[in-house]
Amino acid sequence: MQVFGHQRSPSMEFKELTKKDAQVQLAQELQKLLVTCPQSFKEATQKEFEGFEKLFGRFINESGPSVEWDKIKKLPEGAVWKYSDLSSPDAADVKNMLNKLVVVKLNGGLGTSMGCQGPKSIIPVRSELTFLDLTVQQIEVKTHTFNQSRYPRINKESLMPIAKTSGVEADLEAWYPPGHGDFYESFKNSGLMQKFIEQGKEYVFISNIDNLGATVDLGIINFLLGGENSGKCEFLMEVTDKTRADVKGGTLIQYEEKLRLLEIAQVPKEHVDDFKSVKTFKIFNTNNLWIKLEAVNHILEEETMDMEVIINNKHLDTGHNIIQLEQAVGGAIKSFNGALGINVPRSRFLPVKKTDDLLLVMSNLYRLQQGTLAMSPLRMFETTPLVKLGPNHFGRVKEFLRRFASIPDMLELDHLTVSGDVTFGKGVSLKGTVIIIANHGDRIDIPPGAILENKIVSGNLRILDH
Repeated sequence: MQVFGHQRSPSMEFKELTKKDAQVQLAQELQKLLVTCPQSFKEATQKEFEGFEKLFGRFINESGPSVEWDKIKKLPEGAVWKYSDLSSPDAADVKNMLNKLVVVKLNGGLGTSMGCQGPKSIIPVRSELTFLDLTVQQIEVKTHTFNQSRYPRINKESLMPIAKTSGVEADLEAWYPPGHGDFYESFKNSGLMQKFIEQGKEYVFISNIDNLGATVDLGIINFLLGGENSGKCEFLMEVTDKTRADVKGGTLIQYEEKLRLLEIAQVPKEHVDDFKSVKTFKIFNTNNLWIKLEAVNHILEEETMDMEVIINNKHLDTGHNIIQLEQAVGGAIKSFNGALGINVPRSRFLPVKKTDDLLLVMSNLYRLQQGTLAMSPLRMFETTPLVKLGPNHFGRVKEFLRRFASIPDMLELDHLTVSGDVTFGKGVSLKGTVIIIANHGDRIDIPPGAILENKIVSGNLRILDH
């Protein structure tokens, strides 16, 4: 007998059976957890578990790299628009266009990298105002809230949930939020998406709440809703020019005739240096996204939403080695028609990930107007200074704030490096390149009113020309 096609080896058949067994067993474990759920939360929990089963199925069944490097093509002409080519809408059209927009701020980021507990959005940024306060000032319209899904962490060995009950309070460590790629499902499950579509809303603008440059932009709204392009672009990703500080940021590529977001985790090891090259990949994703609501709804109904599964390995204090399955909101770009990028100024990307960033946004480099930070006109350069603060003494917000009697004047600063036990008096001015290093056991107190311009201040307080 002649057999055509691919013959499976016993090991392949065994693997397929094992995959099916894992999915069946997971479904059984989730049902056990659902039984422990209070009746009032059962329907919502059921929807979340269905979403997790789909994600788990992709994790189990997908093998090999998600990107074949040789298939990456140069971005076609017109794939990424220039921000400078955009035009503002006529004054008479502004209100109508804004009425078609929904603004979503992703509030999931925790302040753990800055020594805080809870959401980063409650950290004071300017004049005792938090990220959340500034966001409310920017928008000044009716606000709604919804929660993203909570998924069970799975044991790295057994691939089964470590949770024994559906109650998060009983064992918080057993659950996790599955990344901002969960936005689409949780937005739909909340009922808000359908409500906004019925109200005539057309686009949703999504951004991270800690990106203080991500404000509603009339030029972009006009591009999406005005003139010939009206409604044609289902997904618009704001990108900006890559610098050496952004080499790990995701970039846009052309892959299998579609625009696609390429993250460093997807890059084969032998091509990581190519990915980091500013010459090869000149732009990166700001995670400011403009997406057509009807398109999101259609893709979810058709179940064609396609995002890479991000595998996040963690070791818990309980001793468990676990896996978190996550997805990134920008990864869905390949699921949409007419997707485009737009190369925006750096001013639309002001994230606060560490206290280095916090120092910049708290300084006189920026002016605050209606919750929006804009570069001070007194700054002679468009670029922001490079700031590196020692994590041991400046890494935590509480410790960071204690070390500044007032935030220094940084209008003429190019580069600041601070390491060791250093404090700053009131009215300090930093210009050019300033490096302050207190050796172990030493302490440096920069006196009030000091002007440091192109100086190196070392542990014995000698001030040398740089």
